[in-house]
Amino acid sequence: MLRRVPALVVGLVLLAVCLAAAFAVAHQPNRDLILTASALAAPAQPPQGGQASPSSARSAAPGSVPQVSPAWVTTYAARTGIPERALTAYADAALRAPCSIGWTTLAGIGWVESGNGTVAGRELQADGRPVTPILGPSLDGRGKVAAVPAEGGGWARAEGPMQFLPSTWSQWGTDADGDGVADPQDIDDAAYSAARYLCASGQDLSTGAGWAAAVGTYNHSNAYIRAVYDAASTYASRAS
Repeated sequence: MLRRVPALVVGLVLLAVCLAAAFAVAHQPNRDLILTASALAAPAQPPQGGQASPSSARSAAPGSVPQVSPAWVTTYAARTGIPERALTAYADAALRAPCSIGWTTLAGIGWVESGNGTVAGRELQADGRPVTPILGPSLDGRGKVAAVPAEGGGWARAEGPMQFLPSTWSQWGTDADGDGVADPQDIDDAAYSAARYLCASGQDLSTGAGWAAAVGTYNHSNAYIRAVYDAASTYASRAS
């Protein structure tokens, strides 16, 4: 995630993406299919509004919110090709998010950032962490990367399957699985933190233009928005 200040206004996104993105991002499974039986018996948690602040929802312990059905994960992992461990995190994050966001959007970002945690032959372990840490290139300003100094000297590197910069993680990092640690390498924590970050854009992610603007806050690049859209749309088509 490359976050630059001041934020670049994403005004040149391809019209086709803006108009068509609603299909991919609004794709949400039937609630009775995705939720566990125990979650169906409990009242749904009301959303916390269209925006989230860095100080809100710092913990999202399992049991306090709906969780995705393992049967749904098995079915849709087979359809989409997303590893079950990653798909669980994306669907859980979509159910818990403080705004309406499709799991396909999180999966699209996860694919572009790290191949859903499988970059360079990695696998996600049962605890949601990759077998070896996922680190982006040093952001030293060379080539196409931004120059982002790290605290303590040197250059920052994006971390984990959703590629959070340390400075962004310090604001939005959330312990989503209740293990007591907010870890950018943990797909559960990273997916939910990404959902919170996108919701904080204040955009309506059910519309093409709103979706493109929200994803544009994650990485200010039209090519990036298009890549995420292509991945999310592919997953939505496979799931259908």
